[in-house]
Amino acid sequence: MRPVRTVFAGALLGTLVLAGCGQSSGTTATPAPTTSSAPAAAGEGFPVTIEAGNGQVTIDKKPERIVSLSASHTETLFAVGAGPQVIAVDDRSNFPPEAPKTDLSGFKPNVEAIVAKKPDLVVVSDDLDNVVAELGKVGVPVLLEPAAKTLDEAYEEIAEIGAATGNKAKADEVVTGMRAAMDKLAAEAPKDKKLTYYHELDQTPYAVTSQTFIGQVYSIFGLTNIADKAPDAAGGYPKLSAEFVAQTDPDLIFLADVKCCAQNKAALAERPGWAKLSAVKNDQVVELDDDVASRWGPRIVEFAESIGAAVAKAGTS
Repeated sequence: MRPVRTVFAGALLGTLVLAGCGQSSGTTATPAPTTSSAPAAAGEGFPVTIEAGNGQVTIDKKPERIVSLSASHTETLFAVGAGPQVIAVDDRSNFPPEAPKTDLSGFKPNVEAIVAKKPDLVVVSDDLDNVVAELGKVGVPVLLEPAAKTLDEAYEEIAEIGAATGNKAKADEVVTGMRAAMDKLAAEAPKDKKLTYYHELDQTPYAVTSQTFIGQVYSIFGLTNIADKAPDAAGGYPKLSAEFVAQTDPDLIFLADVKCCAQNKAALAERPGWAKLSAVKNDQVVELDDDVASRWGPRIVEFAESIGAAVAKAGTS
């Protein structure tokens, strides 16, 4: 059995590669037209229609029993103030700690188990096993927000989840703060250093190119991604050879397989030819938080801050 991290790599190769499929470009959350008079709902901005990955989703009233089958969206729900409305999350949702984690699977959704939670809204990032339609058959509203392909899409999804849950003002506040923080990090980055980097998803090793969401976060720091020139890089998540990494000799190495797979500078040094890598010799191996580096929710800023700190350190060495 491959380590847990491989599950995420598979999700990246599937989920993130297919990110945004079916999602309109420029989605918005707008009040749904209605002729009924419902003072309480109207006061909360409901009904509301969200232009999501599964088309227009109309939510009649503020959800009180939300189920999240996406670790990224679980983080978003709590960040925008919808935590008290969340009654169950999938088995991969481990942040924040108070999230009501269950054995529900986001990779193998069990419709009967989901329905048993009596949700009035289910939030997913993938339509695996046709879960959107299957839940629709039993009248459960589903909001499909696919893996973001750009920072703007990530911001947009946070705003949409806020609107869908009756927390629009807080969501807008979160997005505004994220934009400001990312702009600040980009402005402070020493882009004239022409540094190269390698981001490792798992020790196979799988990497990411600049065309992926993860790669675009790195791009704001003016870094050059060695994986862009790798064989089969067009898919966005090439499987590199140890020889390729050794030959390209990146200035910085970022490990997103630390918690799952115990990777660190010492482990890299044991790989054939890697002990002589500049990043290993110059202590430029950065151990990321696997989860923070793999999600497109509000903690994107933490991921970017880790990159920024490493770039600043490399720029002074």
